Formats: sequence, C-alpha cells, structure tokens
Amino acid sequence: MSDFDAIGIGRRVLAAEADALTAQAAALGEPFTRAVDLLFAAQTPAKAGRIVCTGMGKSGHVARKIAATFASTGSPAFFVHPAEASHGDLGMIAQDDVIVALSKSGEVRELADILAYAKRFSIPLIALTAEPASALGQAADVVLRLAAADEATSEVNAPTTSTTLQMALGDALAVALLERRGFRPQDFRIFHPGGKLGAMLKTVGDLMHGMGEVPTVSADTPMPDTLLVMTEKRWGIVGVTDNAGRLVGAVSDGDLRRHIDGLLAHTAGEVMTAGPKKTVPPGMLASEALALMSDPAPAVTVLFVVEAGQPVGILHVHDILRAGVM
Repeated sequence: MSDFDAIGIGRRVLAAEADALTAQAAALGEPFTRAVDLLFAAQTPAKAGRIVCTGMGKSGHVARKIAATFASTGSPAFFVHPAEASHGDLGMIAQDDVIVALSKSGEVRELADILAYAKRFSIPLIALTAEPASALGQAADVVLRLAAADEATSEVNAPTTSTTLQMALGDALAVALLERRGFRPQDFRIFHPGGKLGAMLKTVGDLMHGMGEVPTVSADTPMPDTLLVMTEKRWGIVGVTDNAGRLVGAVSDGDLRRHIDGLLAHTAGEVMTAGPKKTVPPGMLASEALALMSDPAPAVTVLFVVEAGQPVGILHVHDILRAGVM
C-alpha cells in the first residue's frame, strides 16, 4: 500500500464535486424561481403552510438537513420518511404545505405514496432529481434537475457528487427564500439562542443596563451634584438631558480634566461634550456595538443606549465580552 495516495484521492473527489457545483450554478434557471415562488406562497396571511422534505437513503439524510436549514431561517419545515408516510405519517402533510422530494433516479418506490397523496390533494411538489422524465419528475410541479456529473467514486457508484448537489440546491433555496422574506439577523437569533452563534446574535437590548443604572443629569445641574451622580453610578460618565429628556451630551473623565480650573463653578451643560458622538439603539447587534466602541474616532468603553432621542440604557464593553461576543 506504499503507493496509496490519500491526498491525491481527496483532491480528486473535491475537484469533481467543485466542478459539479459550478455546472449546477450555470444550469440554474427559471424552475428555481418557480420553486422559490411556491415556497414563498406557502406562508401568507391566509396560509400557514410548512415545507415538507422527504427522500430515501442518502437523499433522506440530505432532506433532513435541508428541512433543518429552512426551519432555522424562519420557514417552518420538517422531514417525513417516505416509508413511515405509507404507515400513517401522510397525515402530517397538510394541503397548505409544499413538498420537497429528493431522489437522484426519481424512481424510488417508497416515494410513490407521497407522490399520489400530493396529486390527490393538490399539494405543490418540488423535485430535486437527475431524471426529469422519472416518476418523481413527472409528478412534480417544479423539477430542479441535478447537473450531469459522475459520482466521485471511481468504481463504486456511491452517492457523493449527487448528494453534494442536492445539499447545495437546498441551501440555495433556503437562502433565496429568506432573502425574499426579508429575514434579518435579529430574526435568525430567535432560532439560535445558544452557543457562539447565539452570542454573536445578541442585541444591545439583551445586554444593556436599564434606566435605573443610567447616570443622567439636566444641563443646568451644578458640577458638584453632577460629580455625585457620576460617582454613585460608577460608569465614569454621565449623560446630560434637556427638558424633554433627550440626550444632548455627556460628561466624561476627559471633560473633567479639560475643565479642571474652576470645575465646581460650572454646570453640566457647560462642561459636557455635546452629542455624544457615539450612541446605539437597543435593537443593534452587540457585535456592531463592539465595533463602534473599538473605532478609534474615538474609542470608548461605554455607550448610551438611545431610543427616540432619549436614553433607555447603558452598555459597557465588559458586558459584551462577558456575553462571548467578539
């Protein structure tokens, strides 16, 4: 086995699958648009359809993943095993749903009952298959044809390239659908509250300290009283508000040093830096707030959280880092 070239084989497989993906991208056309239209139409104010993914064998494993991707990007979806469908699970599929069925050959006998059920109840069917003329292709409302490409195995015809194409087409459908629906990072976070991804999708509002901890004074507050608020709240800064409660400036340690001569004879409005230059809304991603803090024009460690011009919270860089946002 000294002449066995594992790296060479690995590169050959990856190159074959990469070429197949390139061919699949080039072949994408009007049926893809129609497929996205069907998926989008399943969820309207008048409908609450789901995306039902199905397939046997390796195609079934891919279908499970595609269903999970749809679900995690805001489109209710689930997997139905074709064999189990014939023994009662057809009842899981409703008339407002859309079926996405995967089979390279399109002639998997276990899919027959699902195809008949879809036809009987006029349930839209999208097929991912290499054979449009197959039973699956003929039954489908839309066929997304897999690009003509050999499997990556040299002698054993194991599903490799074909399942890669199925997976990629599923991803393409999910991404196109989420962009058409206007799905946002804030929406994505709802379905991913845990782990590193959950941390990266936390918002300023999730991490900020509420109004009870926000140091604010009015513009005419004498500096001795302003310093007391600064000391009590321990943020190293105090916000200055106008008569309407809008944030019009802030007094920081730097402002104190710049007005050290006769400081106590001034008011907060006379010492403050107008603005302040950096504030954030509660709906902003914490990662974006961290980038704003790090911006050297100027870099800050504390941000006032402002909504409709009024302070509603305060955020420290340590709050962001403790949450695992980097």
